[in-house]
Amino acid sequence: MRYAQIIGTGHYVPERVMTNADFDRLLGEPVGDWLEENVGIRERHLMADDQVTSDLATAAGRVALDRAGLQPSDLDRIIVATDTPDYLSPATAAVVQAKLGASRAGAFDINSACAGWVTALDVAAKTIVTEPEERFILVIGAYGMSRFLDWTDKKTVTLFADGAGAVVVGADSRPGWLATVTAAAGEYHDALGIYTGGTYRPATAANVAAYGPPRVQFVRKFPATFNTERWPLLIERLLAKASTVTGTQLRPDDVDRYYFTQVNLHTIETTMAALEQPLAKTHWIMDRWGYTGSACIPMALDDAITQGKGPEPGSLVLFCASGGGITMAASLWRWKVK
Repeated sequence: MRYAQIIGTGHYVPERVMTNADFDRLLGEPVGDWLEENVGIRERHLMADDQVTSDLATAAGRVALDRAGLQPSDLDRIIVATDTPDYLSPATAAVVQAKLGASRAGAFDINSACAGWVTALDVAAKTIVTEPEERFILVIGAYGMSRFLDWTDKKTVTLFADGAGAVVVGADSRPGWLATVTAAAGEYHDALGIYTGGTYRPATAANVAAYGPPRVQFVRKFPATFNTERWPLLIERLLAKASTVTGTQLRPDDVDRYYFTQVNLHTIETTMAALEQPLAKTHWIMDRWGYTGSACIPMALDDAITQGKGPEPGSLVLFCASGGGITMAASLWRWKVK
């Protein structure tokens, strides 16, 4: 049998730092204490003026390749999950392919907002399982949302940050990927996003004058408890599906590591409590790196590994994500056995 396995991880965080105190001064009001208490963010990193999303993705990809013991020329595909691409077209993955020098690799983007990396990971796993000629796929989540911020809007500017996380998915004789489930609540597609620049509202002079340049916006409210209500249900579906695949009844207790979208620490805490799981089974990065969208889960995974808090060989690892749209995805993996 041929299985998909995560064989290398990496992340990249830009050097520029903005603390909560910086935003207190920028906005002229004390927002830092509220952010730390209610969201869990103390500081965030933003890319330099001469950096673009593909630079972040390339840097994270190089680390993952090095950890996997591979060269760019070994790659069969590159998948970049992002909703902050270098260009509307072509794909940012093509830019990353060129910057890495991965001349053999096919390349494409996936935009499922902040659920994009887990969705892309599923595509990579299924490709490895079904395509005998494909051996190594680089899956990158990359986020350059600082390019789309309204620096006067305290609801968005204090949350979003930049970064990239990557994994290499390779073929293995031992099971790694077990199951993935996806979901969506498309009725909220017009609640949060970047609504200027596409066919709905092209970035013409008239539209920019009327609506401003392309920027991330909270247009209308969606339920504050959406993730805490939906994530446990999504995980329940995932474990039921994985139980069928493995022939073993799997429950939340059986999962050794949980990695969630890093939008709010309280959301993660509440979800873990609903699953009756200790916080020691999860890991968070928003306190240091802000909210990095599609990049945040692979960044959290690699940060945990770097700190010696990552998955042990043979353990069960669960990724659970949601993002604008609202899109959701969850995936369960058996961590590599040495």
